Amino acid sequence: MKFILTILICSQVGGTCLPPYKVPEKFDDGYDCMVTGYEMALDKIQEMGREDVNKHNIFIKFGCYAEKKQEGQLTKFDTLVKLW
Repeated sequence: MKFILTILICSQVGGTCLPPYKVPEKFDDGYDCMVTGYEMALDKIQEMGREDVNKHNIFIKFGCYAEKKQEGQLTKFDTLVKLW
């Protein structure tokens, strides 16, 4: 079973989030997926910088979802995106 990492970048000030980003790489287990999620979140926060993060109260959420897709069925990620 592979895992899919999805990331949301949100602003508490604006009360909005960018569209979910689905990382193209698939992961062999939840551990590798989670570690990558934390690393990518930290990289993005540092890239945006202290001033913008504080000004817009930026926060990042991510999740790792098991890929259990069969022909014609939606994955949890597809369902999540559909709800947005």
